[in-house]
Amino acid sequence: MTANKRIRILLADDEPNILQFLELGLLSEGYEVQTAQNGREALEKVEAFKPHVAILDVMMPEMNGFEVCHTLKESSEKIAVIMLTAKDEVGDRVKGLSLGADDYMAKPFEFEELLARIQARLRNQFPDLLGSVVYGPFRIDDRKNEILYQERVLELSPTEYELLKYLVMNHGAVLSKSLILDRVWGYDFGGENNIVEVYIRSLREKLNDKEHRLIRTLRGAGYRVDLP
Repeated sequence: MTANKRIRILLADDEPNILQFLELGLLSEGYEVQTAQNGREALEKVEAFKPHVAILDVMMPEMNGFEVCHTLKESSEKIAVIMLTAKDEVGDRVKGLSLGADDYMAKPFEFEELLARIQARLRNQFPDLLGSVVYGPFRIDDRKNEILYQERVLELSPTEYELLKYLVMNHGAVLSKSLILDRVWGYDFGGENNIVEVYIRSLREKLNDKEHRLIRTLRGAGYRVDLP
């Protein structure tokens, strides 16, 4: 993947394992990343690094995430702040949002969901940074809601666009039908269970993937996009 190099993300968490996992994941997505293990260090990193997104754990030593969020928002409203907490409590969520936090996630969470929330904040606060993103033969341009395959613009419905984007962004991973339904159609989807198969078939036709070498079916497991 390319095109995220200009986007800077600061991670602040006092749990080394979580910090390392998130850092490696975001680096693999092409983001520039710096880390901090306490709130005071996070604020020091902001001065030189100037992140677009700050991902802050609530419970940190020296300065907690709430204090860091408040300081960041007082100095620069442009920084998008996503709060992380081990407790999914309404009080913490309300407090974080009242201090200017832009989003809130309770641990544990799926890394793909964090990526989606980062993209949502970037679209909202830094739309000019989101140029097209390249995955192998695919080019995804969120500004135009457009996907190119081998430099050919695909004629996609809104749902086809979201489905193909989700598959491509998670290339190499096996995605179950239930997970795809949750991520593309939403948790409250009440339609037919075979809707995923119908849309996969349509995408294969538009990609000329007659032998299913691009979008593979793994019986009993789901689907996987294989990219060169």
